[in-house]
Amino acid sequence: MNDIDYQEITKWIIIVIVVGFPGQFGKSFIPYLIKRVRKKEARAASEKSEVSVSQPAEPDQRKAMIDTTEAQGKAEKRPRRHSRS
Repeated sequence: MNDIDYQEITKWIIIVIVVGFPGQFGKSFIPYLIKRVRKKEARAASEKSEVSVSQPAEPDQRKAMIDTTEAQGKAEKRPRRHSRS
């Protein structure tokens, strides 16, 4: 029993450590990576949608739109008068 091959033992210890490390920590590391990639994709999608937002209307156009909506609101609030026959 004096034939102990220390190189073979060292090789197997290194193999077990190299394979065991990702096996042990991969359970939490892989979901972390997936979450990180999804967050980047969501951020890119939101930036893309922000870019496509139209520019605000000119002040004159906004005033015209407000006047129009106010007129519509007043027309809806007026009571209807029935004609008497």
